[in-house]
Amino acid sequence: MYQTDPPLDPKKVLPTMYDLPSEDPEEPGLPDEYHLLQPQLLGYTFCPANYPEGEIFVASDLNLYYNVRHPLWYKRPDWFAVLGVSRLYEQRELRLSYVVWQEGVNPFVVVELLSPGTEKEDLGQALREVNQPPTKWEVYERILRVPFYIVFDRYSDQLRAFQLVGSSYSELELSEPRVWMNDIQLGLGLWQGVYQGIDRVWLRWYDAAGNWILTPEERERQRAEQESQQLERERRRVERLTEQLRSLGVEPDLDDEV
Repeated sequence: MYQTDPPLDPKKVLPTMYDLPSEDPEEPGLPDEYHLLQPQLLGYTFCPANYPEGEIFVASDLNLYYNVRHPLWYKRPDWFAVLGVSRLYEQRELRLSYVVWQEGVNPFVVVELLSPGTEKEDLGQALREVNQPPTKWEVYERILRVPFYIVFDRYSDQLRAFQLVGSSYSELELSEPRVWMNDIQLGLGLWQGVYQGIDRVWLRWYDAAGNWILTPEERERQRAEQESQQLERERRRVERLTEQLRSLGVEPDLDDEV
């Protein structure tokens, strides 16, 4: 395709998410329950304070189209986040896929959850055949240049983190299973706890103070507990005032007692 002067609008001349397939029923490796719950927890706790909520897009198991010269080539990260783009496609509807040449912004962080069948490719140990699409590692490192690439093995609870340094990924030495990302003032670490009724080690985000970011359910539960504690404090205050009044020989009117 030749460049024109002025350049043509890529949304008019290049394939968009409406033109590209969003799923392939024949594709193996459909998500199991863990691959549904863990990305969900990552999405609920990903709240970078320096980006408005409407300019954060997160996705899991969504086609990520990365090469306009090969528009049918894509990867399906287990989870990824893009910053500085509208939460909705063209600010009006949910995405069918993420098409880099249309969006104009690459992912900031990608998380892959290791499976026995994908481990070598996820860790950059797979060799591709001639004329075949590049591996995930090659796409994230060399084409999209994703700043942070996180790999988690749920069978061994091993967290590995790679940061783009120059032209290639450098593995970070982790003294503890936590990775701080200064650009977004968030960290990603391993948390032992119960999510959706399952007690295990999970990946989740934490803030600059080291506190785990709460899920919507946890925030609601915290709010309810705070309200309950406030009511209990008010009840005890009324009891003390009542006792003081009675000690003075005054019978209080308790019609409005809390």
